[in-house]
Amino acid sequence: MTPSEPIPAGAPAAAGPTAPTAPIAPTAPIAPTAPIAPTAPTAPVAPVDAPATPSPLPSRAAPRNEPPPGQRPSVARVSLERLRREIGKVIVGNHEVVEQVLITLFAGGHALLEGVPGLGKTLLVRTVADVLQQRFRRIQFTPDLMPADIIGTKLIREDESGRRAFAFEPGPLFANLILADEINRATAKTQSALLEAMAEGTVTSCGETYILTPPFFVMATQNPIEMEGTYPLPEAQVDRFMFKVLVDLPSREMLEGILERTTGNETARPEPVLTGEEIVAAQRLVRDVPIAKHLREAIATLILATQPKAQNAPPPVKRYVAYGSSPRGLQSVALAAKALAFLKGQNHVSFEEIKAVARPALRHRLIMNFEGEAEGVAPDEIIGKILAQIETQVVMGKAAAAG
Repeated sequence: MTPSEPIPAGAPAAAGPTAPTAPIAPTAPIAPTAPIAPTAPTAPVAPVDAPATPSPLPSRAAPRNEPPPGQRPSVARVSLERLRREIGKVIVGNHEVVEQVLITLFAGGHALLEGVPGLGKTLLVRTVADVLQQRFRRIQFTPDLMPADIIGTKLIREDESGRRAFAFEPGPLFANLILADEINRATAKTQSALLEAMAEGTVTSCGETYILTPPFFVMATQNPIEMEGTYPLPEAQVDRFMFKVLVDLPSREMLEGILERTTGNETARPEPVLTGEEIVAAQRLVRDVPIAKHLREAIATLILATQPKAQNAPPPVKRYVAYGSSPRGLQSVALAAKALAFLKGQNHVSFEEIKAVARPALRHRLIMNFEGEAEGVAPDEIIGKILAQIETQVVMGKAAAAG
């Protein structure tokens, strides 16, 4: 009979009594439960290296400000006037503020806006995000705001099979245009988290570093009037901002335009102009704009002239300035001048672009001494006098070269 045949095959005569146990062999499928045990501890390890849930994080191997693999995207011709026109459909006036914000963005920097509340700073950033088709996030900085509130944290999530694992939940910093409203109201710990994102383009959470998707632009605001209960920004963080933009009170004509546009039922909608890939490509082209040797020397002279201990520092600097600009100010002036020339459609930088960007690029990098603060000397006044002297030297140098 067939049931007795496998018995001798499995064992000799001594194994006869164990023949009934032969059918137990098919229960060997219990063995598959063995690998289940080792997989349980390894399940949480996977999200540590790469988040299990879909997230806007790019690959770790992708370098910052580099396009995805493949051919680089073609960038449309960027026109400053067209960008102004589209933004002007929503923002009334403030052409200089709009221009400085756009210069900072295309230069790859960040802007610090200073002005009283209610001047449309949030609306400006939101409008720029709409025109450039970028993700916008607004973060209201408060004393109880923690770093995890802006960069994100890891949460326990359960998949379809019932297994639980840690997954990173991105915070509001994972966007393209960030409005850090009243940044000086947050504690130093939260400000340091924002500082890493601004300086490195990365975010660190639970020992893991994540790369922010370019373009990444931070526009922070602070109220110069109400300083009670605030945490003044340290000089190291202020120096991270390429521009400090001063937002003045609107004129009567601007007030009438604001009244007409904001108190009716019609809402102006600007048309999109660029995409994210085109902005990144434009930022790369900005760095290719050439600066003549004599203009590079003029920028270096400008930075040295802000140092009160420099040998050729002007008398107002030695009298009113305690500390001058850092080398980062040198880079900011050069990159901003390149961005302005690019937006204006020029093939090279002229001294006019240097004059236009010097004040917003250096006003927050000049620290006035006691005498300067007591007499109310503004950094813009000092920078203006330095520019006048350098412009004379540049003009005389051109005349001598022509002669």
